[in-house]
Amino acid sequence: MSTSLLVTGASGFIGRPLLRRLQAEGRQAVGTARRPPPGSGLQPGPALGPDADWRGLLGGREVVVHAAARVHVMNDGAADPLAEFRRVNVDGTLQLARQAARAGVRRFIFISSVKVNGECSPPGRPFCAHDRPAPGDPYALSKHEAEQGLLTLSASTGMDVTVIRPPLVHGPGVKANLQTLMRWLARGLPLPLGAIRHNRRSLVGVDNLVDLITTCIDHPAAANRTFMVSDGEDLSTTALLLRLAAAMAVPARLLPVPPWLLALGGTLSGRQAMVRRLCSNLQVDIAPTCAALGWTPPIGVDEGLRRMAAGAGGE
Repeated sequence: MSTSLLVTGASGFIGRPLLRRLQAEGRQAVGTARRPPPGSGLQPGPALGPDADWRGLLGGREVVVHAAARVHVMNDGAADPLAEFRRVNVDGTLQLARQAARAGVRRFIFISSVKVNGECSPPGRPFCAHDRPAPGDPYALSKHEAEQGLLTLSASTGMDVTVIRPPLVHGPGVKANLQTLMRWLARGLPLPLGAIRHNRRSLVGVDNLVDLITTCIDHPAAANRTFMVSDGEDLSTTALLLRLAAAMAVPARLLPVPPWLLALGGTLSGRQAMVRRLCSNLQVDIAPTCAALGWTPPIGVDEGLRRMAAGAGGE
């Protein structure tokens, strides 16, 4: 009999293709969403928080994949962002996990973030799962605290916990910065990003992330481990834009503005953080993931970008 699963955040960017993949494989997978779209087949789930009651959704489940979260945003409108992130991402996650353990769930897969490791990796030293955490904002701190709480819960209950820390995720229906870059490229706007060729950044296609999650559902080596994930090829900012433009079949109009001049512009405009992300390194080492699970990313970067471009404005 196939594994019975619960997927939270199943209407989201990661949860939706994950649930689709699980159901296509014939697994007994039920997805939840706070407000399920009409006709989606999803079950309404409680709002993540310390008082959420998941008991009616956990009966008979063997694995929970927790993809729901309060996500990172550039301009957070909450009066106390850290308190709100903790309420949802820490207290809400641990409330679900405690109830899952009591219901007999054997494995809890938590979708965390590379931001637990830090905002940028040293040149030539990709982040590893065993590196000392260095969360740099309330979102990252909440993910780190949730990871720690889950490991403590696992030790006291025997429920396996698997943590996955993705970097920037790309794919059909992507939002935020990648969506903005695609719009700029589609409009043929000149971008001052043609000289950022020496940095390296990891990214992961949503199909590759989904493939790793499904691998972790039953793999014995996934128990009580933290895994980094990427497409297996790191790109400079300029290379990413060139290859994204190729995937979109549009020209990339990139101006070779030196990084130091971009940094100056960022300082003068109050956008230092954005410029730092564009110019810095953020690499992850997936060799331990591949070795432990016998896993390799099935989709290359260019195919992943092509799928993202084809799905722009879609689901």
